[in-house]
Amino acid sequence: MDIRKRSPTKTRVRKWMALGTALIVFVFIVFGIFSIVRFTQSSGLTPGLIGKLIFDDGIELAASSGRTNILILGIGGGNHEGADLTDTMIVLSLSASTKSAALVSIPRYIWSDTLKDKVNTAYHYGEEKRTSDGMILSRVVAEDVIGMPIHYAILIDFSGFQEMIDLIGGIDVNVSSAFTDSEYPIPGKEQDTCPPDDPTNRCVYETVHFDSGREHMDGARALIYVRSRHAEGEEGSDFARSRRQQDVLVAVKEKIMHPLTWVTPYRLSVMPEVLDRVIDTDMNIGELATVVRKYVKIQESAVSKIAFDNLLTTPAPYQYNGLYVLVPIEDWDTIHSYIGSQLNE
Repeated sequence: MDIRKRSPTKTRVRKWMALGTALIVFVFIVFGIFSIVRFTQSSGLTPGLIGKLIFDDGIELAASSGRTNILILGIGGGNHEGADLTDTMIVLSLSASTKSAALVSIPRYIWSDTLKDKVNTAYHYGEEKRTSDGMILSRVVAEDVIGMPIHYAILIDFSGFQEMIDLIGGIDVNVSSAFTDSEYPIPGKEQDTCPPDDPTNRCVYETVHFDSGREHMDGARALIYVRSRHAEGEEGSDFARSRRQQDVLVAVKEKIMHPLTWVTPYRLSVMPEVLDRVIDTDMNIGELATVVRKYVKIQESAVSKIAFDNLLTTPAPYQYNGLYVLVPIEDWDTIHSYIGSQLNE
């Protein structure tokens, strides 16, 4: 019988490797628990709320006719002119009965009789009056446009948008149409003065290009995708920008749905700080967490994208304080009926 004795040295090495592996796993688990506890404490989530989010649908949300409507506002942020004008106005409408969602884009150039200005100025005028009134006034104006109650609002500062995307490891976006923008402002150079031999100020612009198809984007790339506005043809329109913003919201939802691809102890630990810096909302933590949970659970095929640019027209500027604006071809009732029919399909 051939009895092979194990080398004492090899035995000790295996024991130390097993002990080392166990120690590493133990440290990772402890650090993970510590990060989760820290995240819980810093975010304001209570054990009871966490239980409702895990085992139930969260807390009860305000709703009308079975739908909860959240206005998503995006501002440029920073110190440049127009930093508090809303580049993005999208209504996320959640249906409790059908487990579906709709993204309704509101073009920023729509004329508001309430404001006597474009709808994207609502947040600016509200904040001028009193801090926190910007979201209130924006909700009122959005209700006028879509013909439905707005229950909550979320404000996203684009100056920190890319940090938020990077925090979840980037997103995979379905680019529906290829486009090239040769006049995308170079970050940080918006107010620069170009030399005399550059009369068209080309020094403050860069050329960006997107091919159609699925593309993985980090935060900086996603920000360019949603903010580009000088592409040739249809992709240079405000309506195309609204569609791209919807694309990114769907991509974020899809990424959050798969936490194993991005959740780490470190990301959990810094997430409350990043979200607090980038996002403002009139929801409490329970309502916000419930909205996120409900949205990310919805399948991509159950998220509809609604636009009504074909129901709008551009009147002569002299009729509206010399501004380029959009108004209904017929009337607001027609637009309200159209949005309602799309939601109920």
